[in-house]
Amino acid sequence: MTALATKTRSNNRREQVLDAAAMLFVAKGFSGTSTRDIAKATGMLPGSLYYHFQSKEDLLVAVFEEGVKRISDCVDVALNDSGQDPWTRLQSACEAHLSMLLGGSDYAHVVVRILPSDAPGADQTLVTLRNAYETRFTTLFDALPLNAQTDRSILRLMLIGAMNHAPVWYRKGRDTPKGLAQKFINTLRCAQSNTQNTSPKG
Repeated sequence: MTALATKTRSNNRREQVLDAAAMLFVAKGFSGTSTRDIAKATGMLPGSLYYHFQSKEDLLVAVFEEGVKRISDCVDVALNDSGQDPWTRLQSACEAHLSMLLGGSDYAHVVVRILPSDAPGADQTLVTLRNAYETRFTTLFDALPLNAQTDRSILRLMLIGAMNHAPVWYRKGRDTPKGLAQKFINTLRCAQSNTQNTSPKG
């Protein structure tokens, strides 16, 4: 077997391990998933798993990193095609974010379901990865024409939290990621408009 063939096979094995780990972390949680579970799902011996990852925490970081990359890429493509209007850009980002979550991506679900505190040995790395992604929404909210009294940070966290919770109640066919994104943004704009109209005049 050539070196290239060996490398390709190793990369394929690594991808299989990541896919299985993502699926199991979503189904059973990080603490409820053992390395033996992951090895079994990929047809490997438990010891063989350590050829690719030194620990379950390292495996979680790799899955989390891949999930962040996939969501980030999807949002970045949407933003590149969304023009300059700040509300339209935020809605496009929300639609892309929701599309990843509601499309059934295990990787995306790991990013929003597994908390850094679930894996103390990797918590700082997970926080760094998550924050790097959410920086996009910080930039988008900074560009919005909001009331001066609005806490942009709280509003941003409320929106992200609402989107991340959507898979719990979302029913396919009743709505779409695009429809939900529009409703989220329309609600924010309506609330902001009402606040501006009722603000005391100095």
